[in-house]
Amino acid sequence: MPQTIHPTDKLERALLVAVETRDGHFDHDMLELQELVRTAGAETAGILTQKREGPSRVTYLGKGKVEELHQQVLADQADLVIIDDDLSALQQRNIEEQVQVPVIDRTQLILDIFAQRARTREGKLQVELAQLTYMLPRISSVYTKFERQRGGIGMRGPGEQKLEADRRRIRKKISALKDELQEVSKHRRVARANRERTRFATAALVGYTSAGKSTLLNALAGADVYTDPKLFATLDPTTRRVELPGGRPVLVTDTVGFIRKLPHHLVAAFRATLEEVVEASVLLHVVDASHPQMDAQMQAVEDVLAELGATGRPTLTVLNKSDLVEDTYRLRERVAANPDTVYVSALTGDGLPQLLEKLGNLLAREERYEPVPEWEAQRAPSAV
Repeated sequence: MPQTIHPTDKLERALLVAVETRDGHFDHDMLELQELVRTAGAETAGILTQKREGPSRVTYLGKGKVEELHQQVLADQADLVIIDDDLSALQQRNIEEQVQVPVIDRTQLILDIFAQRARTREGKLQVELAQLTYMLPRISSVYTKFERQRGGIGMRGPGEQKLEADRRRIRKKISALKDELQEVSKHRRVARANRERTRFATAALVGYTSAGKSTLLNALAGADVYTDPKLFATLDPTTRRVELPGGRPVLVTDTVGFIRKLPHHLVAAFRATLEEVVEASVLLHVVDASHPQMDAQMQAVEDVLAELGATGRPTLTVLNKSDLVEDTYRLRERVAANPDTVYVSALTGDGLPQLLEKLGNLLAREERYEPVPEWEAQRAPSAV
């Protein structure tokens, strides 16, 4: 099983490692990695970086840098090493042999956080599917020492048999989890069909993790969706009824937050949940307007939406946390340049009336919002 982080009374000390390339997001990625570590329940013991054109295919870092990593592990009394990229089984094994402490990569770290945050049966199924999908191509590394000694015909034995048995067991479990999640998806389609029959418009909240989506839903609907300043507070979709100007209802769904370098198989595992994004009448792209990497975060969300096949959807961009922006001039500039943009503070309530007005206008313009008779409006669910 992949190494994971488990919160205890004594925080595990993690040494963070990254290769700095020329993509321009390095500082942001390192700050985000530290926040991921904190969310997982560990503390940052130190940071080691190396400027390279790209990671070494064998040891991730250069040979001399790996030895330096070993020395820093000892000096910082680190319990584990966390790499800010995906590692191959070969890279992971080679680093562990050098540093003599567990080594995990960014994907394992995110999976550990998801495992801690999953509350519903659906969320737990999705996390388990992602974990097993991650593990399957790496399981052979457990048997590498045996395979090196095997030698060929006549040398096959219990080790290889166990490897194949474990692979079959994991594949069978992955298949079973996919079947269960297909049933979940089927139930969601039925629920959506019921909503469509009542002709209620739907909106999905999307955005970078910690952009304030759940806080915004609470503010709009007077709801009590769980919020947390840590990353990935919301894994399971939550739908609430929101009243537009004039009293007409729209059903707004909160979804899991996105992040840069979000593992592809994790997106695949949560596809059933994220169908709410693809099927929504409109998207509300919630952005942390106070974040220095706001544009990079917006692009990361667009990249995941493209992976889901949800690009080109009618979208209202919601520049949130305006109360943390000292000079709102740049926010006003963005709103002036794009009418489908609004800046708000979900925490203080500033700008929410303008948001609801623009949402109603967007739905009307897309011809997806038909007037609902008063007797049907009364039947709109307040929560799903």
